[in-house]
Amino acid sequence: MANSDLLSGFMTTVTERNPHEPEFIQAVKEVAETIIPFIEDHKKYKEANILDRVIEPERVIIFRVPWMDDSGKARLNRGFRVQMNSAIGPYKGGLRFHPTVNLSVLKFLAFEQVFKNSLTTLPLGAGKGGSDFDPKGKSEGEVMRFCQSFITELSRHIGSYTDIPAGDIGVGAREIGYMFGQYKRLSNQFTGVLTGKGLHFGGSLIRTEATGYGVVYFAKEVLKKRGDSLENKTCAVSGSGNVAQYTIEKLIHFGAKPVTVSDSQGFIHDPDGIDEEKLDYIKELKNVKRARIREYAEKFPKASFNEGITPWHAKVDLAFPCATQNELPEEDAQILIDNGCMGVFEGANMPTTEGAVKIIKDKQLLFSPGKASNAGGVATSGLEMSQNAQRLNWSREEVDQRLQSIMKSIHDNCVEYGAGQNGYIDYVKGANIAGFVKVADAMIVQGVV
Repeated sequence: MANSDLLSGFMTTVTERNPHEPEFIQAVKEVAETIIPFIEDHKKYKEANILDRVIEPERVIIFRVPWMDDSGKARLNRGFRVQMNSAIGPYKGGLRFHPTVNLSVLKFLAFEQVFKNSLTTLPLGAGKGGSDFDPKGKSEGEVMRFCQSFITELSRHIGSYTDIPAGDIGVGAREIGYMFGQYKRLSNQFTGVLTGKGLHFGGSLIRTEATGYGVVYFAKEVLKKRGDSLENKTCAVSGSGNVAQYTIEKLIHFGAKPVTVSDSQGFIHDPDGIDEEKLDYIKELKNVKRARIREYAEKFPKASFNEGITPWHAKVDLAFPCATQNELPEEDAQILIDNGCMGVFEGANMPTTEGAVKIIKDKQLLFSPGKASNAGGVATSGLEMSQNAQRLNWSREEVDQRLQSIMKSIHDNCVEYGAGQNGYIDYVKGANIAGFVKVADAMIVQGVV
């Protein structure tokens, strides 16, 4: 049977078993397109039915989260934890607090996490969780009470050798602190059950910067592979949160010229480039004032705010989607190509739609999937776990050196499995197969469990 027929039959089954879960189905298809031909050439994975087993979560936990608002009214949200795969280590993955959170989104994120965590070379399984709670507009007291209620229920399902959650969208140092405090109170133990903690109670240096830094370290390796560099490259970056900020910071460090930043209302285009002074203003605007990015154009008049438009309309050499899933659609990918863009490096999870990925790869642009290029965050979470276990705090330089080494290793593994005969490196194929092999081999030797 042809691989296309095998893929079609497989996806029909996946769709029937997971109705109303478009994000999860999209993520599975992107992996299956490259894994099915590989499995056909490596029968041990087919005989063990690994692909069917790896797409099914080991456990899904759904629970209610009751909490009191400042007026004394009882409020209710829904909590989730998808424990996807523990073949190579305890479940590891972030918690997301956002109104768009649902089971499909979290299953897609947990599935992506399987391959991402495998690629880091660290002994980490994969999970993802969160709630449809929105921290925006809530008081400190309301956020604290919600976090305490959420972790009170989740605490019975996690542990330092079972499942170690981290932060994600809507879950920063504040939320991690509240959840860690409540978990410590419930368990009567000071353990590294959450990562992304404050530096004064077990956190790691560079954890905040790690995802953004890692994306740029990966892009550096990709360009180096073809005899090029980031220096003097004009770059579009989407988003204005943690990942975007530190992607911009490291691009500046390597001599690139980031010219865009965005939020849900539109994007800033600064033709002079975003330098360290301007980046400090962005950090204050988003992290302290929690204001809209349009204010950047009021502070720096040469910049323009483009309402309701994505950053992919700017003429750039490289694109770094760092906001959220499916933010780079097919039509915008074509605009990037028409404007001479030579590469797209995903900082967010699955920010490029299926149609956009096809166009980018058909034109043989450089393209790195998030499971490879944004693995720096979870990699540094793993390093935080190691420091907690040893009761040590590594220096900023040591953590950064380890992060760079991990991102280089991920790149090299992608090249091993993604290099084509024509010289083009398919980093999607490379990341999928490299991540799959490690997990699949562990599942085989552990038996049918």
